[in-house]
Amino acid sequence: MISDKKPMQPPKIMGVINATPDSFSDGGRFLDADAAIAHSLQLARDGAYILDIGGESTRPGAVTISVEEECARVLPIIEGITGKANALISIDTRKPEVAKAAMAAGATIWNDITALTYAPGSVEMAASLGCHVVLMHAQGDPKTMQNNPYYDDVVEDVYAFLAGRIDACVKAGIDQSKLIIDPGIGFGKKLEHNLALLAQLDRFVGLGCPVLLGASRKRFIAALDRDGPADSRLGGSLAAVMTGYRRGASIFRVHDVAETRQALKVAFAIETAMEKSPSLG
Repeated sequence: MISDKKPMQPPKIMGVINATPDSFSDGGRFLDADAAIAHSLQLARDGAYILDIGGESTRPGAVTISVEEECARVLPIIEGITGKANALISIDTRKPEVAKAAMAAGATIWNDITALTYAPGSVEMAASLGCHVVLMHAQGDPKTMQNNPYYDDVVEDVYAFLAGRIDACVKAGIDQSKLIIDPGIGFGKKLEHNLALLAQLDRFVGLGCPVLLGASRKRFIAALDRDGPADSRLGGSLAAVMTGYRRGASIFRVHDVAETRQALKVAFAIETAMEKSPSLG
């Protein structure tokens, strides 16, 4: 069961599997289904509680692919790990048809970067599927989202959007206990927007849903340090995870599962010790 209770509930890790030729971090590495299945099973062994399978890149500048192509990429992976991985399976898609097919193949979580706004009938589909849903904020679509994004107040604007999406889902018959929220680091945000959201992540805990943080290997890390390959951003990724954990996030979507598991395990042990011995605080 996914929970937002802290600190006595250990944080959960969502491992990223991109079955795409063009994702920003590992595009092309796991386009082959057998390679993606092997990687997924390894991430589960490394400590992933959720495996997030995506077949359409949502990096800045990415273009849309068809439902058929997306299904062809993700369904063999989901079928290949169902019953073999000791982890929940999530489908990372904007398309209700893909989500429905993924649920039939073994997924139980729908991770939608548009918070069920991309296609008509998405909220109703999620309600009928009875799955957990990740509602993420994004300004614009992947092709244009980094073209000078603007907010009056990024934290309050994102908060209001997610509150509205929670309300729409509940009114459509989705139990709020099945909803997870994600402020959408890097999706239509400048560096200062990403930093403000990370600094005030605890604001979103008040919405009453588990908070998912997906900051792994994202470009804001390079903007703060130095540019380089996405897989060279482990230090910054872990810093974002630790910040998110201290501010109430309970699910972390990451590429580097083993390293994140270790960091969170140590942080959780420290906080648990402080709970048992308040004088340590």
